[in-house]
Amino acid sequence: MHSISPGALFCFLYHCSLQKRYSNRPIIEFEIAALEQMKITELRLAKLFSAKPIAASTDTADGAKKAEEDRMSVIGGHLAPASETLAGKTSQIPSRTRPPITTHVLDVSQGSPAAGVDVLLEMWKGTQPRPLFGDADRSGWVVQGSSTTDKDGRSGQLMSIVEDLNPGFYRITFNSGTYFPAGFFPYVSIVFEIKESQQREHFHVPLLLSPFSFTTYRGS
Repeated sequence: MHSISPGALFCFLYHCSLQKRYSNRPIIEFEIAALEQMKITELRLAKLFSAKPIAASTDTADGAKKAEEDRMSVIGGHLAPASETLAGKTSQIPSRTRPPITTHVLDVSQGSPAAGVDVLLEMWKGTQPRPLFGDADRSGWVVQGSSTTDKDGRSGQLMSIVEDLNPGFYRITFNSGTYFPAGFFPYVSIVFEIKESQQREHFHVPLLLSPFSFTTYRGS
């Protein structure tokens, strides 16, 4: 009778197990993997709790108590860093994934995105609570950011990604004259108000542009 080496026996059993599980659906394999992981965890915990108590210099009760405290300290040392790391990551993840004010430009005369348009975002911080029609004071507008539209007509980041947007009046200006040199508008400015109750909302203010007309709207 021929003897079978442990290595050959393992390969044979592994091959049989692989053939048996080959036709399993992914969900079945997930369940098997979860059960195997549970067995590994149970073995590790059993080994941890079956460790010999640390000898105490006083009596057996104090030694057993200290051994139990040591075991719990080891378990806590494994669990606490993971939970602290997860909590820290969760608290650092912002709910916004983009700046609260964005824009894009479409060339409606060609039916395509308008690339290469300079965009400027400003906020009103003048002495008056709001910009007034016909007011000559232009120093109240403070630049928040600027960018140039890409091949998809979208501007880059015009402001930081913040959770709460400062309420007030904002102005987006598009340098349309460089895109349409023979057009009617040297530039286009759009002024809009963000109220205090809208601090967590997103404001997408696109520009639909042609040489002799433009339109805008609040998108999402």
